[in-house]
Amino acid sequence: MDQKELAKRVKLIVMDVDGTLSDGRFFMLPSGETIKSFDVKDGTGVVFAGLAGLHTAIITGKVSVTVRHRADELGVENYYEGISDKTEPLMELLNKYELTKDQVCYIGDDIGDAEVMGMVGFSAAVGDAHPLIKRIAHYIAKRYGGRGAVREVIDFILDAQEKWSEIFIQLKTAQNHQSLMNQINS
Repeated sequence: MDQKELAKRVKLIVMDVDGTLSDGRFFMLPSGETIKSFDVKDGTGVVFAGLAGLHTAIITGKVSVTVRHRADELGVENYYEGISDKTEPLMELLNKYELTKDQVCYIGDDIGDAEVMGMVGFSAAVGDAHPLIKRIAHYIAKRYGGRGAVREVIDFILDAQEKWSEIFIQLKTAQNHQSLMNQINS
């Protein structure tokens, strides 16, 4: 089955953070606090996925107040942090939404994502992912992690599902239009 057909089935988008939603770099302050950067384009893609009726989730190995705040800001429905075995939250999400593995997209970049990527119906690797991850991915983004790769993957899914008119109608008719525009531009 080709990429587009696999993407048509997606009802849940699960994302890694470091190297996927962020570029993997962080800055450590003298206090020990860390700072990460995120791309607005990726955030817009996550918001658009929600407007299209797709469920979203983040599963990350680290614990981070910054990432939790970013997830909340974008309306990510499910947030799992400090996770070493990413298959457990995936199974929980399948049960929660009564989905099959074929209806899930997972976007990742490194070896810690491999097992989950091998389980889902549509796996995507960021452009600078580890070579082994690129080998098992159904889709390899041209853009790098933290630099628009998540947006590229989500756009591909929305294109395959022909969801753009639905998103534009929601943008135009939203009761909370200004709040939604702020969310998109964050």
